[in-house]
Amino acid sequence: MIARLTQSPLIAVLAVVASLWGFWAPPLFDLDEGAFTEATREMLASGNFSSIYLDGQPRHDKPVLTYWAQAGSVLLFGLNEFALRLPSVLAVLGWAWALYRFAKPRLGRDTATIAVSVMLLSLYVGFIAKAAIADALLNLFLALAFFSIYRYWEKPGRAALYQTYLWLGLGFLTKGPVALFFPLLVSALFFVLSGHWRRWLQAVFAPLGWLIFLGIVVPWHVMVYLDSGWAFFQGFYLGHNLNRFADPMEGHGGGWWYYLVLAPLMLLPFAGWLLATLAKLRRMAEEPLDRYLWIWFLVVLVFFSFSGTKLPHYLLYGCTPLFLLMARYRDDLNSRLLAYLPPLLLLGLLVLLPQLFSYFGDRVERVYDRQLLHDGALAFGHTYQWLAGGMLAVAIGIALWRRLRPWQGLVLIGLLQAVLVNGLVLPRVSQVMQGPVKEAALFSRDNGHPLVAYRIYHPSVSVYRQAITERRAPRPGDWVLVRIDRLQEFLDRDDGLRKTITFQKGTVALVAVEATP
Repeated sequence: MIARLTQSPLIAVLAVVASLWGFWAPPLFDLDEGAFTEATREMLASGNFSSIYLDGQPRHDKPVLTYWAQAGSVLLFGLNEFALRLPSVLAVLGWAWALYRFAKPRLGRDTATIAVSVMLLSLYVGFIAKAAIADALLNLFLALAFFSIYRYWEKPGRAALYQTYLWLGLGFLTKGPVALFFPLLVSALFFVLSGHWRRWLQAVFAPLGWLIFLGIVVPWHVMVYLDSGWAFFQGFYLGHNLNRFADPMEGHGGGWWYYLVLAPLMLLPFAGWLLATLAKLRRMAEEPLDRYLWIWFLVVLVFFSFSGTKLPHYLLYGCTPLFLLMARYRDDLNSRLLAYLPPLLLLGLLVLLPQLFSYFGDRVERVYDRQLLHDGALAFGHTYQWLAGGMLAVAIGIALWRRLRPWQGLVLIGLLQAVLVNGLVLPRVSQVMQGPVKEAALFSRDNGHPLVAYRIYHPSVSVYRQAITERRAPRPGDWVLVRIDRLQEFLDRDDGLRKTITFQKGTVALVAVEATP
């Protein structure tokens, strides 16, 4: 019965619940969630739906579609974590449904169900699914575009062709050229290697297709140009695209091997399953669908391996084909050690979090890090450890259950991992890292004083205050948001202001400043 569950539609339903449940509960995480959601709040407050601003300053990081989606959700459900994260949750559900619809007629219902379960239960997809950022939406449109391209290869027709241009346009409006670059490059390689390069040229030079694409992309570009001139084009296309590839941005660099190491960690608990699937790369030329999926993954992997800037979510653009390949060749995973060792190590590490926090909290020098670790040790107490230890024991039992195939055991452990991470780990991590930040913001809002940030950047504070947090020298009557490791430095400043701590918790404090009598 348990074995049948792992390939029934019920397992996909359980994966949805385990990976998405409680997405509305944790406070917004800085920096990314805070930046996206504060830009959305300012868009609604100003009524300017063309240009994007963050704490009153132009923000050129991404195009506009994610902000529009969040704004629409906020108009329906209010300014809260549920509304701000809902577009990402819906995007991941759409991504999973698109994966199922593509896989079922080609690989069968069971394989399609397993592919969806692997996707939803992978560690990093679980993080992206609940984050109020652009990546879930982008991966939805990338997957839809790649699936439409393959449908067009199977049976050339207007529906598949024009749908591809629709998804390309929406992806471009979500995150820019990356949504166009990879589908064009992957499809070119696939069609040429398959001997259908003329068909590819016909698709690429389809006038109506480009009209659909431009009809989606151009109107907003005209709007932002009329509102703010060339600033967005220079900041986004030159700064956040060309320069991002050429050089590391914001310290996000790494060697060519970065994603080779990261990929198995992102897909935990399925790291061993992924490695077993990668061993089948030599089959790439044997079957068109496999060839297409491998080209898709390898192009993304190679491109970003040689990019100057490296971030984990970049590789996610090439993970959808891995979910299909892993599900298709699930029975090739024969080594129980390879299958179960990575997830059991992760679960064991999660069980030991209280001790690890205490150990490192006593040894780090930075005040800020020490406070986080000590607060973490308190948050992850005995109740957490007993529950996490119980889940580890169940996972060990699954690993020792010889009647289950390794892939079946991994799907079940994936459910345990999702429950542990989403139900026990993330709530505590968010409370330690962001709980005090949210409380400080609400306390400041309720007292009505202008707030200034001193050598700290928490854009979520502006979301919760529903007002811009300024970055300037403090003036009498202001409250100042300060990190605890810089609190004494701020209090000791000789600036002619009298300072009084009005709030202090965790890693942040609020200081009221008044003129010296």
